[in-house]
Amino acid sequence: MKAINILYIHGFNSSPMSQKAVSTKQYIEKYYPEITFYCPQVIFNPKGAIAQLEAIVESAPSAQWFVMGSSLGGYFSSYLAEKYDLPAVLINPAVRPFELLVDYIGEQQNPYTGEVYQVTDQYMTDLQALYNEKISKKRYMVMVQTGDEVLDYQQAVDKYQDSQLIVQQGGDHSFIHYEQMLPKIMAFFPIANKAVV
Repeated sequence: MKAINILYIHGFNSSPMSQKAVSTKQYIEKYYPEITFYCPQVIFNPKGAIAQLEAIVESAPSAQWFVMGSSLGGYFSSYLAEKYDLPAVLINPAVRPFELLVDYIGEQQNPYTGEVYQVTDQYMTDLQALYNEKISKKRYMVMVQTGDEVLDYQQAVDKYQDSQLIVQQGGDHSFIHYEQMLPKIMAFFPIANKAVV
């Protein structure tokens, strides 16, 4: 029986200490103890981040991998899902972050880790290089809330319209009541022994 691994990718200026990451980790540990949960502190620059995330997936090539990502982590998740043919759950995903994050060029500080770093024009170029125009839509479950104050949720609705799409009215970029979605998220992944919760 294949080992099952889940890779959770946090968003821009976030961390494994974010509420969604912690909630996901705790839920999997409680109901799916056989699954190994990975949630690294993602390197701040896109090239480094993708190399880091690819190395994690390739470290266990015989395992069954699933990916999850929030915001910019959703963008990275989509890239990995296409490259490695993996099921993916995207939460309020960034669709064109190389346009959105232009406003963040300059010095940034991660509020979780305190790391100070520079967002540059090259950062946007490297993000755009990861963009997939065509996707295998059936591999995704995409969750958005219309009250997202950071991203235009409609971009995700348009791109992933043929995926398993969950559109909730209101909410915000953090995805209000995310914990209530965890049973549905885990039911999406093709896991042989589903937890009854």
